[in-house]
Amino acid sequence: MFSKTNIEKQLLKYRSKRIDEHFIMEEVQRIFSENEKQRAEIVSALSKNSIDIGNDFNFEKLNTEHIFHIEDIKKLCITYRLRFLDSHFFKGNFPEEAISEIRKLENEHQVSLKNFKIIAPAKLLKLENADDPLLFAPMGNDYYYLIHKWGNDLHPFRRLLMWPYKNFENLVFTVAMLSVLITVLVPMHWFSPNPGIGEYLFLALFIFKGAGGFVIFYGFSKGKDFNGAIWNSKYYNA
Repeated sequence: MFSKTNIEKQLLKYRSKRIDEHFIMEEVQRIFSENEKQRAEIVSALSKNSIDIGNDFNFEKLNTEHIFHIEDIKKLCITYRLRFLDSHFFKGNFPEEAISEIRKLENEHQVSLKNFKIIAPAKLLKLENADDPLLFAPMGNDYYYLIHKWGNDLHPFRRLLMWPYKNFENLVFTVAMLSVLITVLVPMHWFSPNPGIGEYLFLALFIFKGAGGFVIFYGFSKGKDFNGAIWNSKYYNA
């Protein structure tokens, strides 16, 4: 008695009430053109030099888990020997997910984001001569909003491996411990038939001076510095 409902026809009917069929393709092309234009503007903004001016976010729509102060960022970079620089230093192309996150934020906050920053190891950045990017937008007053993270996680031992470069005291302690370890492994009977504590102390001091000299020579020749001095440096040999 009652005919079945063809949902495809119903869908077409709803669409025809909203827009004439002749204008559908024009509407789709216009929307896609606007999206491509917006994405191109975002890519351009990511590639420009930053002047570190905050963006006008709508604070009611922000995720508090994504808001970080410059001191938090600095501590992370020093601990893991990372850099915090303008996004235009990043090598290669930004992933589509990052562009989409920026578009989403811009649409939600009705703002054109700019002056992007990024946290990454030096090898992922195009640095001037003298494994996990985090993309930020400045909010002002030394606060930054985390937009997107991509790539692989850092090596589980990166913090430990970068600990000696954190400051001068850590480096001296590391060289001292390395000297003690080498002293223990050295077969002392090659040098003395009855080695005593004096011989071990003399050898440890000798190894410490040699290792320290090598570290100083390497550091000066490569222009290397400690984590606290390079976390926001744009120079490769820092």
